[in-house]
Amino acid sequence: MANILVVDDELGIRDLLQEILQDEGHSVEVAENAEQARMARARARPDLVLLDIWMPDTDGVTLLKEWSSSGALTMPVIMMSGHATIDTAVEATKIGALAFLEKPITMQKLLKAVEQGLSKGSARPTSAGAVHHPVPGPLVQESGSMPAVVSGPQARQSFGLDKPLRESRDEFEKAYFEYHLAQENGSMTRVAERTGLERTHLYRKLKQLGVDLSRAKRSPA
Repeated sequence: MANILVVDDELGIRDLLQEILQDEGHSVEVAENAEQARMARARARPDLVLLDIWMPDTDGVTLLKEWSSSGALTMPVIMMSGHATIDTAVEATKIGALAFLEKPITMQKLLKAVEQGLSKGSARPTSAGAVHHPVPGPLVQESGSMPAVVSGPQARQSFGLDKPLRESRDEFEKAYFEYHLAQENGSMTRVAERTGLERTHLYRKLKQLGVDLSRAKRSPA
């Protein structure tokens, strides 16, 4: 199994990814900022790095550039973010990142990206490469200027595609979590399992999006 470095300033994300990857048999080291990541990179020589983009001291893209310019980018790096734009993801892949995962990251998407990253054995793609920008949950389809539609047994929700990316994504994420809260009868434990989020991060995300948390209070699970 591989030696994987997880770099994220959120404790809940670090713990969740570490637990999942250790369950898969990997050796996992965690870092909460760029300085710890530099030391871990030099000490542990990881086979793969999961690197968050938004961090308080030095952001992930800057750290990626630093590793690339110094010749330290000898391992596959998968970028992670809940708020990055497509431009940021493309920039990261041009610098040398292998892929981009959008938070919240489902277990299936995480393990698939890690498997693909380890199989590459190199952080530098032969071309700029495709940006892996997974959309969790219900299918989103786009057709010209028509609105995207999320379909499910609970509701049918439309989203205008002429809005800024972040605003449209927030609308989708809010509908996504409301859908799963309804599906799981307000059980935060089951919603966390379904969406691949640690419960603390899930609560924070729901409050950030303005989701009605009274749905979650029906169940103590």
